[in-house]
Amino acid sequence: MAAVVLLLNSCAEMNKKQSVAKETEKPAVATKANDIIAFFQHWNLILGDGSNVGQATDYENKDFFYTKTDDHGDWVVFKSPNAGNTHGTSNNTRTELAQLKKWSPMTEATMNATLKVMNVATTGDARVAATYSVVVGQIHSADGHENEPLKIFYKKFPGHTKGSVFWNYEINTAGDDNSRRWDYSHPIWGYDFSIVGTSANSAPPEPEDGIALGEEFSYKVEIKDGMMQLTFTSQGHETKTFTKNLISSSYTKHSTIPDQVKNLFVPIGQDGVERRTAYSDEGLFFKLGTYNQTNGKDPKVNKVWCSGAETHGGDIQKQYADGNYAEVWFKSASISIPDDAISNAGYFKANDGLSEKTVYPSEVIPFMDKFKMLMGNGTTVENLVDFEHKDFFYTVIDGTRRWVVYKTPNSGVTSKNSSNTRTELHEKRKWTPEEGGKLTGTCKVMQVSTSGDARVAASYSTVVGQIHSGEGHENEPLKIFYKKFPGHAKGSVFWNYEINTAGDDNSGRWDYSTSVWGHDMSVVGTGKNEPPVEPTDGIELGEEFSYEVNVYDGIMYLRFESEGHKTKTFTKNLIQSEFANKSDLPAQVQQLFVPIGQDGTERATAYSGELNYFKQGAYNQTNGKSPEANIVWSAGAETYDGDIAKQYENGCYTEVWFRDATIGLGTKTSKD
Repeated sequence: MAAVVLLLNSCAEMNKKQSVAKETEKPAVATKANDIIAFFQHWNLILGDGSNVGQATDYENKDFFYTKTDDHGDWVVFKSPNAGNTHGTSNNTRTELAQLKKWSPMTEATMNATLKVMNVATTGDARVAATYSVVVGQIHSADGHENEPLKIFYKKFPGHTKGSVFWNYEINTAGDDNSRRWDYSHPIWGYDFSIVGTSANSAPPEPEDGIALGEEFSYKVEIKDGMMQLTFTSQGHETKTFTKNLISSSYTKHSTIPDQVKNLFVPIGQDGVERRTAYSDEGLFFKLGTYNQTNGKDPKVNKVWCSGAETHGGDIQKQYADGNYAEVWFKSASISIPDDAISNAGYFKANDGLSEKTVYPSEVIPFMDKFKMLMGNGTTVENLVDFEHKDFFYTVIDGTRRWVVYKTPNSGVTSKNSSNTRTELHEKRKWTPEEGGKLTGTCKVMQVSTSGDARVAASYSTVVGQIHSGEGHENEPLKIFYKKFPGHAKGSVFWNYEINTAGDDNSGRWDYSTSVWGHDMSVVGTGKNEPPVEPTDGIELGEEFSYEVNVYDGIMYLRFESEGHKTKTFTKNLIQSEFANKSDLPAQVQQLFVPIGQDGTERATAYSGELNYFKQGAYNQTNGKSPEANIVWSAGAETYDGDIAKQYENGCYTEVWFRDATIGLGTKTSKD
C-alpha cells in the first residue's frame, strides 16, 4: 500500500483558458516554495552551481530557486544556466529535486506535476539532439549504472513559437561497460528527440502540434508491478498515454535496436544492448525541476549531447542576461511512494561533489604502470598511477564515458632527437621484433594545429601511436598519424614506416606512408594556404577510431576500425627489408624525400635484433620551424614564442582522447 508523501495545489483558476503569451507577473509576495508545493521535506535540492542544499522547506536562492506569482497563480521557479558546476557525472547543470528515498519498480509509486517552461537556451548547435532542451521530470536509478528509465523533455528551436514535449527511455546496459548506452525517444506533442537541424543554425520545420513557452502542461507517472504508465495533458491538445515495461527488456539483442537509435546513437559508438531484466532489481527514485540539456561542450566531442552553446566562461549572470539558461515554473506537484521505500543516501554520497573530484587517467586506462611519459613542457613523469596534469594529461567526460586526454602545444620542450612536442606514453618494457608485443587504442583526435604550411607534409598532423627503436639510429618502424587541413571537415589517418638506415649516417632516412582512411602523408597543398582536395572517406575531428598493433615473430600486423568506415588491415616485415637498394625507393619517397637529400637505403635485416618499445598519446607533428629548413617536417606554424597558454587559446596545439587501450605480448595470427 502506498503512503501519500505529498499533495499540493496552487491558487490558479484551473478552468480558465491558458495563455501562451508572456505571463504578467504580479508583485512578489513573501511566499516560500513549500507554501505552494508542500513536499520539499522529501527531496534534496541540487542547484545550478552543483551544490546539494538538502531539504528546501524554507529555502530560496534568487539565482536558481524561488517563487513567482502571475495571473494564473503562484509558481515555484527552477532555473539553471548552460554552464556552471554540475552533479554526478553529467555535463549539464540542473536545479532539480532528487528523492531522499528509493523504491523498487515492483511496488507502487506516482509523480504528478503541472508546469510551464519559460525559457530554454537560445544558443547551441541545431544538429545536436540535446540542444535547446530541458528535462522537467525523471526516474533515475540509484544502483548499477545509475541510468534513467524516464526523462521528460521540453525542446524549442530558436525562431519557433512552438516546441516539443517528448519522453526518453535509457537502456540499463548489459555488462559492466555503460559507455554504449542509448535513449529511445517518444513524441508527445511535436517531435521526438531525434529530429534535429541540417546545420548548426538551421532548425527543422516548426511542429504543428507543439507547446509554446509559457503554455501549461501536466504529466502523471505511475509505477506498478514493474510497469510504467505515463499520461500527458494540456489544454487544447490531445491527451497522450504510454506504457513501458521496466523489468523485462525489449532491447536484449543488437537486432532489436530501433532505427531511431541506429540513426542517432550508433554512429557515435553507442550501440549497447540491455539487461534482460532491465531495471527489475534496482532502486529507483523521482527527480523534478530544471535539468538543462544545453551545454557549452563542443559538438565534435559528442554529436548527441554536446551543444556548443554560449556559456560566457561559466558566468551565470551573463548567461541569464542573454537567454542562455533553462527556466521551468511548477504550479502543482505530488508524489506517493511505498511504505517500504529505503534511504537513497548512497546515491548522494556517491554523486555529491563528483564533478569536482579528480579522476586520474590511470583509473580510466589501468595500464599506466607499464609506461612513463614525456609531457609538452619537457617534463618526464616516471610514475603515472594517480597522476594528472591539467595542461597536458587528465580526464574528461563526453556525455557518455570518461576519456584520457593527451594535449601538447606546437612549441614547448621535447626530447633530444625531435623538433616536436609531445604528451606521450613511453613503454618501460623493451622487446625485439622477434619477441614481439601488442598495443591497442580507441581514440578520437579533438584538435590539430590550425596554423602551419599546407605544402609541408607534417603540418596539421599528430601521431597517436608508435613503435620506436631504443637502439642503433633509434628510428621508428611505425607512426600512426591523424592529419586535417584547415577548412576541411574530414581528415586522414595513415601510418608511416621509417627505414632503419644502412650504415652509420642516419641523415638519409625517410618514411614510407600508407593511407588508412583519406590521404597518405605525401598529399600536400600547392601553396602555403592552399590545401589539397578534402578526402571523401576521411575521419572528422571528434570521430572515434581504433587501432591494433600486433608484432609477432618479426611481422607487424595492423588493424584499423571506425564506425561507418571500411576496416583496414596491413602487414609489414620488420626483420627483412624491402628497401635495401636505391632501386627499391618507392615513387612516393622519390617525390617527397629525395629532393631534400633523404635518399638512404635500409639495413637488409631492418629492425631485427633491436630493442623496441611502444608509444601512445599526442605527438604533435606541427612545429614553428621554417619550411625552408625542411619542406617535409618543418611546419612554419604559429608558436607565440613558446607561450603554451597563448597557443592553447589560438588553436596551435594538438589534443587526442583515448577511452580504451591495452598493452601486452604479441599474439599469433591466423596468417602465421
